[in-house]
Amino acid sequence: MHNRAEAHINLQAISRNVELLKKKSGTDLLAVVKADAYGHGLIEVSKTALLAGADWLGVALPEEAITLRKAGITAPILAWLVPPGSDFQSAVTNNIDIAVSSIVAFKEIALLKGRARIHIEVDTGMTRGGFLDEWQEFLQSDFSTVEVIGFFSHFARADEPGEQQNREQFKRFKEMLAELEAVGVRPPIKHLSNSAATLADHGSALSMVRTGIAMYGLTPDTQMGSSKSLGLIPAMTLRAKLHLVKSVPAGSPVGYGATEKTTRDTHLGVVAMGYADGIPRIARNAGVTFNGERAPIIGRISMDQFVVDLGPHSLAKSGDWVTIFGDEGFSADDWASASGSVNYEIVTRIGPRVPRIYDHG
Repeated sequence: MHNRAEAHINLQAISRNVELLKKKSGTDLLAVVKADAYGHGLIEVSKTALLAGADWLGVALPEEAITLRKAGITAPILAWLVPPGSDFQSAVTNNIDIAVSSIVAFKEIALLKGRARIHIEVDTGMTRGGFLDEWQEFLQSDFSTVEVIGFFSHFARADEPGEQQNREQFKRFKEMLAELEAVGVRPPIKHLSNSAATLADHGSALSMVRTGIAMYGLTPDTQMGSSKSLGLIPAMTLRAKLHLVKSVPAGSPVGYGATEKTTRDTHLGVVAMGYADGIPRIARNAGVTFNGERAPIIGRISMDQFVVDLGPHSLAKSGDWVTIFGDEGFSADDWASASGSVNYEIVTRIGPRVPRIYDHG
């Protein structure tokens, strides 16, 4: 191996997670593979998820969906971040379902060559995407030139299973669906559940669930439990080389701004990854693992490297590999906590300079 850093992706873990989520849902499953499959690799993960029983693929951008089509994937794909002015015609030509959440976008789609397959997105209380103030006007639209395949919304707080807002959103979802059906539009697929709802709220599974973070083996929220307690297997292990190991005396200032000093004579390791690769610059109280021993970050994260305190008795040497998160030591959740973020961001932000190495199991 000649890489300085690698993200190892356990495709068997993704397969097992999909199988678990599919079983829990008891319905069709859409595997969310947007943002390069949360940093895990769009095409490899998509193929794995489909072989494991996923029925649909979901992406944010139509370009992501077209990439999947060019890779030979024929399964149904939904693209949901498709603003007015997008290349809707390419989506239709490539048999990609399009989410619609505004009248202006709907009017563009309704004029396309070929019959566009659309999923109507409604805002049931997250106040992000979906029809809200335009809803009643939209219901007066002419739907004759499109095929309405789906009707969907998104939970804001499904990772808090007892939260009243979840029940309010589900109620509003059913009300808006009834209003759509009252004008003669009856979409065969209704979908609302994300990963958290799939794991904790079987009643909202409907025709299909959309599973993102849990498919990658990560908990939707640590308040719901750890990956292990939820039966999930984290798929990504991030490793990097120690560019340099050096012995330094107590009181040595480390990194930009000299924000920390060594508190003892110790060995420091320079890890060959930085914020250009997706390591959060603000991370504190995380680190790496070498031979089962944790080595915490010391000083600020730099663009291409960061420093860890290996300890005075460490046997690590320049060129050794360390684990940043994954199958030992620190987890993506630990790094999220250390950065004031969420595990979604930790895995998704791992940059293109870091090759993905696939383990097919």
